[in-house]
Amino acid sequence: MPDDRLIFLLSRAHNVLRNHLRERLSAAGVRISAAQAGILFLFKHKDGRTMTELSEALSTDNSAVTGLVDRLENLGCIVRTPCPMDRRAYRIHITPEGLREVGKAKEVIRKVNAEIQEGFSEQEIDAYRKVLMGIFEKFARIAAKAAPSEDAEGGPHGRR
Repeated sequence: MPDDRLIFLLSRAHNVLRNHLRERLSAAGVRISAAQAGILFLFKHKDGRTMTELSEALSTDNSAVTGLVDRLENLGCIVRTPCPMDRRAYRIHITPEGLREVGKAKEVIRKVNAEIQEGFSEQEIDAYRKVLMGIFEKFARIAAKAAPSEDAEGGPHGRR
């Protein structure tokens, strides 16, 4: 009988893959984690994001990415500059060191991605991609429905 504990299986696959990727990155002399590489990929695509923009791109909250951003800053991979329009906010920029690290990480990640696909047909890979995208889309819709809506009387919480 197949194991239908999908959350458990996804979590276990994530842990195994994260550990494998950590080992491969370390062996290649990459100083950043896969999660940190993901953040640097976002900055490489669009530099100067705020924490809120970064959190939205990652579908998570600011507190979840703060530690990653702090570690990237300590490694010299990013710098924060005050946002001219909002003194409470910072724009985050990738540095030359960050570009070097993400370049090294990209090669390792590309190889591990190919390893994941080994032994599966193109149809199986397409089905896997479809399932993953379906999960993203389904739960993004659910989250959007659950989010407080703006109302004409003063924002997300109604009358003030």
